[in-house]
Amino acid sequence: MTRVLVTGGAGFIGSHFVRTLPDAKITVLDKLTYAGNRANLEGVDHDFVHGDICDPGLLAEVVPGHDLVVNFAAESHVDRSIDGAADFVRTNVLGAQTLMQACLDAGVPRVVQVSTDEVYGTIETGSWDENAAVNPRSPYSAAKAGGDMIARAYAVTHGLNVSITRCGNNYGPYQYPEKVVPLFVTNLLEGRRVPLYGDGGNVRDWVHVDDHCRGIRLVAELGEPGEVYHIAGTAEMSNRELTGRLLDACGATWDSVDFVDDRKGHDRRYSLDDTRLRALGYAPRWTFEQGLADTVAWYRDNPTWWKPLRGWA
Repeated sequence: MTRVLVTGGAGFIGSHFVRTLPDAKITVLDKLTYAGNRANLEGVDHDFVHGDICDPGLLAEVVPGHDLVVNFAAESHVDRSIDGAADFVRTNVLGAQTLMQACLDAGVPRVVQVSTDEVYGTIETGSWDENAAVNPRSPYSAAKAGGDMIARAYAVTHGLNVSITRCGNNYGPYQYPEKVVPLFVTNLLEGRRVPLYGDGGNVRDWVHVDDHCRGIRLVAELGEPGEVYHIAGTAEMSNRELTGRLLDACGATWDSVDFVDDRKGHDRRYSLDDTRLRALGYAPRWTFEQGLADTVAWYRDNPTWWKPLRGWA
């Protein structure tokens, strides 16, 4: 049986990845910050370790014996990184280095570093391929880019069999309600107002968490050491258009929207070319329409999961 270590496995994407590995022996390592939630793993057979990927002593105990390590552990909210960057640099850069070293020391045969399209900055037209230069514009994306470079350096310098994935904006069940989709949905379901940054013209590419995790599994199986693989979404749209769709899905109107001052350094547009991953056999299964309807229904049906996180229980 394959032994898989999932760091950050109690978070949104990591926990979904864990739930898609029914035939593996799974260890979850998670620091359980505000966004880590043991409830995300209920009903899933796994061994849980409460700890920090920046702790080399702990990693020396936990990492050996695993066939695959997938690193989801990260501080990931741009707004929080603007308010304070130190935790982002510590986890996303030093944490990645500490984990790569532990995997090297333990002789782990396969590693995947999970990252984001935000490391490229902003693109006016067209789409980035994997050879595009990174040009991060927020403390969060700069820290993620740093972790990616560390991972690639371990592949080039030490021969560590690590690949890097970069994805568009994720959405789906169990997403912590600071991100736009669950924030807006939970607010609207409660009859509350939602904040839309600037003119709402910032464009994002949306990928369902299940498609993202299938792409990661494919890279874990077939990806080349030191290479980057994009996992693009199925719907590119402005935040204003997204807001309209969320209003419709929740039975609300534009009277519920407050236009607020734009975020500092707000990237205007992201777009990924995923030709390299599709050449390995990848294709998304979720249309945005299906995925959004499923996501809104999940939040509507599971208030006991998200209301305590909003302080509304």
